[in-house]
Parts: sequence; structure tokens; C-alpha cells
Amino acid sequence: MAGSSLLVLIDDIATLLDDVAMMSKVAVKKTAGVLGDDLALNAEQVSGVKADRELPVVWAVAKGSLLNKVILVPGALAISYFLPWLIIPMLMLGGLFLCFEGFEKVAHKYLHSADEDKAHHAKLEAAVKDSSIDMRAFEKDKIKGAIRTDFILSAEIIVITLGTVAGAPLVTQLAVLVGIALLVTVGVYGLVAGIVKLDDLGLYLERKPGQGGWVSFQRRLGLRIVIAAPYLMKGLAIVGTIAMFLVGGGIISHGIPVLHHWIEGAETTIELLPGVGSVLGALTPTLLNLGIGLLAGALVVAVVTLGQKLLGKKESAA
Repeated sequence: MAGSSLLVLIDDIATLLDDVAMMSKVAVKKTAGVLGDDLALNAEQVSGVKADRELPVVWAVAKGSLLNKVILVPGALAISYFLPWLIIPMLMLGGLFLCFEGFEKVAHKYLHSADEDKAHHAKLEAAVKDSSIDMRAFEKDKIKGAIRTDFILSAEIIVITLGTVAGAPLVTQLAVLVGIALLVTVGVYGLVAGIVKLDDLGLYLERKPGQGGWVSFQRRLGLRIVIAAPYLMKGLAIVGTIAMFLVGGGIISHGIPVLHHWIEGAETTIELLPGVGSVLGALTPTLLNLGIGLLAGALVVAVVTLGQKLLGKKESAA
């Protein structure tokens, strides 16, 4: 009996781990848009910080990110257990927020003046160059801002993951949520640390002393890394923004049955086209989700912008 019980226990654990692995893969795919934006945003958060303080700042934000998830994971499980009907509305709100964030980035140059951007960059440069400024206090402000941003994005990741495992047993939900939380934190902030030090690596290689073919190769590689680093940041921001529309639009379309069935019908119809039907049919849901994400983002940005203008007018009148 004891041996049989042990085998049953091992089988249960193996099944649980298999479920966790499978659901974690699905959750990772669904949270890809938030991860891309999380990576780009947090790499930008350390701009204006002196080179020798970049890694300590990233580490401080990473610790704050872990604390965020310590708060969010139990909260998500409590909602799943006591208020499961809240999951879909939360996912919809999360999808709208992703679309809003993405469209705000796209429309940034229209919503913010060039003078505002110049003033922001000038403030960062002045903070680094001015020895009278308390850099520790400046760093703390940057860290607090980054942790606030991380809390919002982490909440999106946890909610999306919760939606993926909503019907699973509580132990499986806990394992998947904790696994995704740790994976996201280590993965994102590990990459952020690598990205912010990429230019230092390039400079180190470019200034290699000595002569010879290998040294020459290292110098050329270092120069290319220095040149490529800013473009890498821009590329991450672009990919992250597109992914936000795709993920946000997908969440919205799945939450509205009419939209979901319309996309399925469009995919089926296009697949019937001769020649390229199968290829276009496979791309149709992605493109339609992208369009839904863009439209939803535009509507939310318009509402928020109008609300801010009306509020500003009321404050001016007061």
C-alpha cells in the first residue's frame, strides 16, 4: 500500500508538473506583448544614470519588481477563488490598457511637443553633469518611477496568466503564476542589465590595446556594438509596441463573442481563396487583432486626452 501510494503521489506530481509546463508555455506566449514593452521601458528607465550606477539601479528595480509580484500573485489567486467572474473584465481592462499604451507611444509626437521632449532630455543631461545634484536622490526617483511602471506591467502579465489557468486546480494556478513571475523578473531584468551595459562592452573592445588580427577584430566588433546599441533600443521599443497591439487586440476580440466569431469567419472565408488562401488565412487573425488593438488604443487615447483637456479647463476656471 505504501509503495502504491508513493507511485500515485509521484504520478500526481509528474502530471502537475506537466500541466504547469504546458500552461506556462501558453502564458508566456500570451504575455509576450507585455514582456516586450516591459523590457524596452525598463531599459529606458536607467537613461540619465551614471555608467557605474546602472547595474545597482537595475538591481534595485528588479527587487522592487519581485515585491510587486509578491503582492500581485496572492491577489490574483484570491480573485480566482472568490471572484472568478472578475477575470474576464480584468482581462478586458488589461487589453484596453495595453492598446492605450501602444497608441500613446505611436501618437507621442502629436500628443507631446518637441519642447517637452527637449526639456526632458536636458534635465537628464544636467542631472548627470551637475556635481551639486544629489545623484542618490535622483536615482531613487528613477527607481520609484520604474517600480511603478513595473507594477502596472506585472499586473497585466499576472492577469493574462491567470486567465490562461483560470480553470486549473489551485496548486497548478499557484505554480504557473509563481513560475511566470520569476521567469519574467529574471528574464526581463537580466536582459535589461545586458542591454544597458552593451555600450560599455563595445567601448571596452574598441579600446583593446595591442596589435594583431584578433585585436583588430575585437576593435571593429566593439565599434559596431557601440553603433548598434541605440538601434537595438529603438528596435525593442517598436517590436514591443506592435506586440502590445496584437496581445491587447487579441484579448479584446476574445472577450467580445461577436468580434471573435467575425474573425473566425473571416479566416475561414479567406482560406478558401485559391493559391494564397492558406497563407492569408493564417495571417488574418493576427492582422485583424492588430487592427482592433490600434482602433481600441485610438479610442482610449482620445477619451483620456479629452478628459484631461476638460479637467484642465475646469482647473483654469477655478
